[in-house]
This record gives sequence, structure tokens and C-alpha cells, in this order.
Amino acid sequence: MAKAKASKKEYKWELRLYVAGNTPKSVAALTNLKRYCEEHMKDQYIIEVIDLLVQPQLAEGDQILAVPTLVRKVPVPIRKIIGDLSNEEKVLVGLNIRPVKM
Repeated sequence: MAKAKASKKEYKWELRLYVAGNTPKSVAALTNLKRYCEEHMKDQYIIEVIDLLVQPQLAEGDQILAVPTLVRKVPVPIRKIIGDLSNEEKVLVGLNIRPVKM
């Protein structure tokens, strides 16, 4: 019985956004990401923003070659999207997020 309860537990989406300073593209990417998360994953996500100007060594772990880059850590498999995330459909498809049905 405990096993059945554990399988029904909702997971949180773990998203990591790599930026390089406070550039217009970085700000747009974070704003867009927050909006999509609130619309499609309300209370089921964690966003970690990593500024590579402050912590450049962290780029190697996720093999970041361009910024801004969004990395979906959980659920697996890992997925990446590069850019300001302005194309909502592309982001939702890229992250394999199912839009909320009204």
C-alpha cells in the first residue's frame, strides 16, 4: 500500500537557467520561464538561476556552450533550450510540458 502512495506522489520540475549577467536576453528568458511555469506547472517547479559571470565553473557540468540556456534536470531525460524562451510553443514542446486543459 505504501508503494502505491509513493508512485502517485507528484514530482517537482527542476529547471536550471544559465545566464551571463543581467542582459536583456537573460532577463527575458527568466521572465518568460516564470510565466510558463506559473501557467502550466503551478507550484510544481523549482527554478535555479546560475550566472556564469559569477560561477563560470558550473557551465561544464551541464555542458553549457551558449547563454541563456534552460536545462530541465527533473524529470529525466535532461533537456536543454537555448535562447530567450520567447516562443512558448517551442519551450513547452522542448521541455515536454503538457499544457493545462481548460
